[in-house]
Amino acid sequence: MLLDRKLASVAADLRARHDIPIELSLWNGQTYPLGNRPRVKLHVPRASSAGWLINPDLMKLGEAYVEGHIDVQGRLSDVFEAAQKLARAGGRGSGRLFDLAARLKHTRARDKRAIEYHYDVSNAFYQLFLDSRMVYSCAYYRSDEDTLEQAQLNKLDHILTKLQVRPGHRFLDIGCGWGAMIVHAARHYGAHATGVTLSERQFEYTRELIRREGLEDRCEVCLQDYRDIPGEGVYDRISSVGMFEHVGRHNLGTYFSRIRELLTDDGLAMNHGITAGNTEGREVGFGAGDFIERYVFPGGQLEHLSLVTLEIERAGLEVADVESLRRHYAETCRAWAERLEAQREAGIRIAGERRYRIWSIYLMGCAYAFAHSWINLYQILCNKKGESIESPLPMTRDYMYGGR
Repeated sequence: MLLDRKLASVAADLRARHDIPIELSLWNGQTYPLGNRPRVKLHVPRASSAGWLINPDLMKLGEAYVEGHIDVQGRLSDVFEAAQKLARAGGRGSGRLFDLAARLKHTRARDKRAIEYHYDVSNAFYQLFLDSRMVYSCAYYRSDEDTLEQAQLNKLDHILTKLQVRPGHRFLDIGCGWGAMIVHAARHYGAHATGVTLSERQFEYTRELIRREGLEDRCEVCLQDYRDIPGEGVYDRISSVGMFEHVGRHNLGTYFSRIRELLTDDGLAMNHGITAGNTEGREVGFGAGDFIERYVFPGGQLEHLSLVTLEIERAGLEVADVESLRRHYAETCRAWAERLEAQREAGIRIAGERRYRIWSIYLMGCAYAFAHSWINLYQILCNKKGESIESPLPMTRDYMYGGR
């Protein structure tokens, strides 16, 4: 009874001061609206679960949801918006957002385990919400009418056009995912394309894709760490899409130096990756980063654009062009979340209730984070620096946006 009265008092205070669009439903049948127009129902199934609502942040709320201590009903977009308002009302103003591995050394073995944890869930699970090419990175929306399928094709062409990939070029994709980029580069741009990944499932999928497309003579995939890619001056063009977030702060110099070593003197490289939204590296996100660290991306880490470009220049590469695709990634994550939500039963059947809950709230949370500038996505185009090295790029950026 004392607990009931306490919760009733907290609910009344939240409604009066914050107007949170949640209806709180208790194990005993009592309901308390936390706002004037609740769009989300938050159910506490037993008295022992009530503690999860005391001074909540997004880590605490996310863990409670994933582990079954609370249940929610409502559209995913409404759920996350309501959760962040509840976290904000709880008083914790920040929480790490991909400050995940500052304490960890990124060894080959640890990086491989982290990649396997995230990407080796099940190809069938990812097929529920990705496009037909299985592109798991920010799409490029040229118009409001673009479907996810079209936007991902736009992205492949946008990167390969920026890189000026030509027939005969030796092209490397570091962190190649399920192979869409290397297959597209080989088939439509005439490149001799190589992809590397640490994921066994992605490796097997991509190898079969190359065989099915009849591109064995121009396309290959390797199960390999970026630090172990052999050779110097081997590749005319290099892309790395959605991979450097796994590298770790202390390995950024090694990562970009290796790219420079692999690149020909007249080559171009593109780093397409997520960055932190603040310059100081301070904690942001109301506990969202802690949730991602524990449940989604063990070993991932985000840095601000300023540090990334500094490390690129220190490695002997020139930053030639920078483009933010933050709003594009908000749309991409929203599309993924909605597609997964529409396939809820299949997602649970394939990956289990717990994994489905993790990914569904993670994808919608990322959509919110990109939309509200908690994080960003930058494409950074680079070439080698040196007194005797001339830039291979045209004088203007017109070639990037003229279409193919």
